[in-house]
Amino acid sequence: MSLRSAAAAAAIALANVAHPLVAKPALTDCSAAWAAYSGNTQLIDLLLDPRAKAALEARGSLKGLPAILTDTTPPTFSAIVTPRWVLTTGAFGVPVSDPKELAALDRMLAAIPITGKAAERRCARYDHRPPVLPEPRHHPAILVFEKITGFRDDASVAAAHKAFIDMATRRRWSITFTENGAVFNRSQLKNYDAVIWNNVSGDVLTAPQERAFQAYLMGGGGFAAVHGSGGDPVYVWKWYTDVLLGSRFIGHPMHPQFQAANVIVEGPKTGIVARLPDSWTMTDEWYSFAASPRVKGVHVLARLDESSYNPGPQLAMGDHPIAWTHCIGSGRAFYTAIGHRPESYVEPNSRELLEEGVAWAAGLGDTRCKAGRELRASISARP
Repeated sequence: MSLRSAAAAAAIALANVAHPLVAKPALTDCSAAWAAYSGNTQLIDLLLDPRAKAALEARGSLKGLPAILTDTTPPTFSAIVTPRWVLTTGAFGVPVSDPKELAALDRMLAAIPITGKAAERRCARYDHRPPVLPEPRHHPAILVFEKITGFRDDASVAAAHKAFIDMATRRRWSITFTENGAVFNRSQLKNYDAVIWNNVSGDVLTAPQERAFQAYLMGGGGFAAVHGSGGDPVYVWKWYTDVLLGSRFIGHPMHPQFQAANVIVEGPKTGIVARLPDSWTMTDEWYSFAASPRVKGVHVLARLDESSYNPGPQLAMGDHPIAWTHCIGSGRAFYTAIGHRPESYVEPNSRELLEEGVAWAAGLGDTRCKAGRELRASISARP
């Protein structure tokens, strides 16, 4: 094993070790800890509270739910859906409820007081003790975050993980991996030029960690995310979807789930997309969003030609961005919705888009961010 490979392996091995000097944390610091129960509460939180679970069972609200929705051990789908989502979408064959039934469900759940024990249960799946991480040996330094409490597709996570190692090794980036959300503190985040979210699903940061991450980005840090990091049916942290990502996922085709589609690169052909063709065709699971993020002023890099595949009437967007960048204060945010199939991480054009997007997020692009605006940088992107 080379010295570089050994260092990378050591970084990965150390990434999830808890810091021995950190005091015992508060166990009710997640955003939803004391929120009143309703039909919009994460299903996992209701299932973990014997009182709420019994009430749901008494009403028959859990009748017919498949095991994928009732499992309470993360990663689990119950962490990314609510009873209202289940009962209004008809997902998994569950009958759609009428508005009166949903209103009655809200009243029933709201009558259950949130106790300290219930708040602790809701926050138990979050990380409270920061990991011990090796100091980056050089810059740019990349932190890859891989905590998943919701839906986890092992194949896509592993393929992306390998792709990040490969690009970091080839381009001499320092790279560290962790599944510990407590790394989102000001002291540790300042060591990294960018943080990558590798198909992260589920609510994974406590309220203090969310604030630390926002401060990191506003102050000039970088964020890059792939596919599942923007694909949950329900999000607790609204800032993440509405501001950091710029749009909310609403679904993907299922019949068939994977389709060949034409990806169109938007001009001008500079920066991240400089070496990409005008378009290419590839097969993946194609996300649709509630609205085009373009309306929020993002820089669209690529979009889907909806005439080249079948999104279905409920998922057709018209203007259908699939990868984009934008500025968060002085910070850089890049997202690509491509990446469910492992093959997507070796497909040449998708891989080029991902690698150059990560490089831009790490501060190596030909533009920079200042006060929410993307400006020409004084240096060109590195090879």
